[in-house]
Amino acid sequence: VQLQASGGGLVQPGGSLRLSCTASISVFSMAWYRQAPGKQRELVAHIMNDGHTGYDDSVRGRFTISRDDAKNTMYLQMNNLKPEDTAVYYCNVQTWETLESYWGQGTQVTVSS
Repeated sequence: VQLQASGGGLVQPGGSLRLSCTASISVFSMAWYRQAPGKQRELVAHIMNDGHTGYDDSVRGRFTISRDDAKNTMYLQMNNLKPEDTAVYYCNVQTWETLESYWGQGTQVTVSS
């Protein structure tokens, strides 16, 4: 499974960004993780094949995860960004049947004035 993530960049506090991640095949679940310098990778949000979503408390109400199964693509709309959201964001998917996990290459999000 190949994953292509995009949409990162530099934004001021309070700004917005939208991340995208496209998989080469249809997948069961999709998720966004992030890793800040010196910290462990953490789960930001996930979305199941039935549309069920989950969010880390730090982003709930500001971030929205969605998926377009016709395009095998997942999105993360990030609003009201804060400096503490600065990290490399990784997409992760799990395949049908075996639930094997695959990672995208990461996209940098920097929130700074």
